[in-house]
Amino acid sequence: MNIQRKEIDLGNGKMIYVETGKLAKQADGSVVVRQGNTMLLATVVSAQKPKDCDFMPLSVEYKESYSAAGRFPGGFRKREARSGDEEVLTARLIDRVLRPLFPKDYHFDTFVTVQLISGDKEVLPDSLAGFAAAAALTVSDIPFAGPISEVRVARLNGEFIVNPTRDELEEADIEIMLGATYENIMMVEGEMDEVSESDMLQAMKIGHDAIKLQCKVLQELTELTGKTQKREYEAEKEDTELQNKIAEAVKDKIYDIAKAGLSKHERKEGFSAIKQEFIDSLEVSEDKEPDTELIDKYFHDVEKEVIRNMMLNDKVRLDGRKLDEIRPIWCEIDYLPMAHGSAVFTRGETQSLTTCTLGTKLDEQIIDKVLEQGRSRFLLHYNFPPYSTGDARPVRGTSRREIGHGNLALRALKRMLPPREENPYTIRIVSDILESNGSSSMATVCAGTLSLMDCGIKIKRPVSGIAMGLITDKSGKYAVLSDILGDEDHLGDMDFKVTGTEKGITACQMDIKVDGLSYEILEKALDQAKDGRIHILGKMLETVAEPRADFKAHVPGIATMKIPQDMIGAVIGPGGKVIQDIQAKTNTTITIDEVDGQGEIIISGPDQESIDMALSRIGAIVRVPEVGTIYNGKVKSIVAFGAFVEIYPGKEGLLHISEIEHRHLKTVDEVLKEDQDVKVKLIGLDKRTGKLKLSRKALIPKPEKKD
Repeated sequence: MNIQRKEIDLGNGKMIYVETGKLAKQADGSVVVRQGNTMLLATVVSAQKPKDCDFMPLSVEYKESYSAAGRFPGGFRKREARSGDEEVLTARLIDRVLRPLFPKDYHFDTFVTVQLISGDKEVLPDSLAGFAAAAALTVSDIPFAGPISEVRVARLNGEFIVNPTRDELEEADIEIMLGATYENIMMVEGEMDEVSESDMLQAMKIGHDAIKLQCKVLQELTELTGKTQKREYEAEKEDTELQNKIAEAVKDKIYDIAKAGLSKHERKEGFSAIKQEFIDSLEVSEDKEPDTELIDKYFHDVEKEVIRNMMLNDKVRLDGRKLDEIRPIWCEIDYLPMAHGSAVFTRGETQSLTTCTLGTKLDEQIIDKVLEQGRSRFLLHYNFPPYSTGDARPVRGTSRREIGHGNLALRALKRMLPPREENPYTIRIVSDILESNGSSSMATVCAGTLSLMDCGIKIKRPVSGIAMGLITDKSGKYAVLSDILGDEDHLGDMDFKVTGTEKGITACQMDIKVDGLSYEILEKALDQAKDGRIHILGKMLETVAEPRADFKAHVPGIATMKIPQDMIGAVIGPGGKVIQDIQAKTNTTITIDEVDGQGEIIISGPDQESIDMALSRIGAIVRVPEVGTIYNGKVKSIVAFGAFVEIYPGKEGLLHISEIEHRHLKTVDEVLKEDQDVKVKLIGLDKRTGKLKLSRKALIPKPEKKD
């Protein structure tokens, strides 16, 4: 074995080790990356024959094994199933930074697999996954314009930390994942607690400095393994004559369509007609048919060049807007009468119909990941059906893109939700994209805010979102675009989504497709995004200025109460008998948890009367009896030495035979029977055991003594 090993010092005693030549040696490239007790195995394999396609066929998988943390998988089969949402999100983080760095004409199936093989709860593996994938590519002969790396940056108490621990992350007000080469930032995604644009830029710079160190180490590893020379491959066929012929024939016609300010489908039909007109003009012989693949490729190249030059030189966009102009917006709330909250948000040709549903603690999502277990009280699901873009195809489950867009919207909104003590509800937002022409995830953020306000959730501040684009050329000229269309995303150099309130940024996601993007351009994009966000927020507030004062009538009622920890058992009762009886008789659902040394009870029911009844019964159980108080009790059982009397639900005391009457009784049943109502007085309380001493005779006048 030719084992090579390098290490990286992150400071504060944190070390990263990368090793190759020991495991998975039949892959084109493989490495093991370790920090603490967390270990990742990353492999990459690329096919030897090209695929018949016009894109880079890259597949990235990130998998976590329960055995890595010494755990069994849940479920009946006890085996890892398809990737969970968190695994998909980590795979997307890797994919988005790797994909732009493969050669444009490299059409070979390439598979990158990153596996968690040992898991330490304090070391977050997703912050190492991008570095591991890049290391595997670095020690392979696959052509790749790396090295790259990814890090997580958090700010805790005003101090920036690279690759924070799980505990440190809990208290951070900035958390971003950053992917970059030595020279350029390629990808950013994260969430913030309403921070400024300058704070976000500072976090990006600190993360990039850490990445530069890691890229140097990977370059040294490349030299150690001797993989500096990458494999040769057959380039795409070219036809310069056809390329020039297409450019000459269609350039002006494309420009006329692009500048006409048409709708998405009108523009698409116009470009298709131009291309078909060119194909029809070609001479066709029996032995030579038009090469439609090359025609499609060259036509797309001309279309891209014409549209980009139009924006850079004419400062005009495909739909006729100015560079910083936002598309027309209209909003509506309370559109669905039976939803707890609903909203329609339409911006240009992008539309989201979003609902907000309130549930109980029983509706919380159970989290059972390899390194994290718990519950989630806020869920956001994003759906992108084919009809939203006019596509005639079936729906085949939730896509990775839908998971990624939903996660971005969730992170944008979650820090604006009220704390648990102010909002005991579980919240689920569902965004259905009905039309799409760019920025559908940002439409989800806006519609999600409106649906929360329509529902009556007292959010801290409303959140809006905007997607920014960028067009550059080799001379250094650039144009920053606000509220980009789908075509502008596809043909541009950047997709930068920013969400926030009037106070600051709450989340972001950025993908860059070009080298050499300066911080000056990023700063301009952020400032322009802020202006756009505030404009969109103003349109939203014209529809609804503040959250609904109260919930709608059909929203289930909910109430919370705290009880002493030692009273939890009394409320539950033996085998759950007491709490089940309360639920059955009041038509409510009751959950009890121990939180911060107290019992937290959440009661939900169809109306306030049911909830009040349940509160009253629980209140009676946990009420601390006071000596001297008179109770209307019920005889629960009779024994030789007295009777046990229930003074309120779940609380019994002993009425000794000597305390029933002033006269001497031979048996208790001379006076009392089971289930008989009886008025008693609490005359004693054992503070150590909690036992109650009751008296009936204390409430009966003492008879006069006979001579």
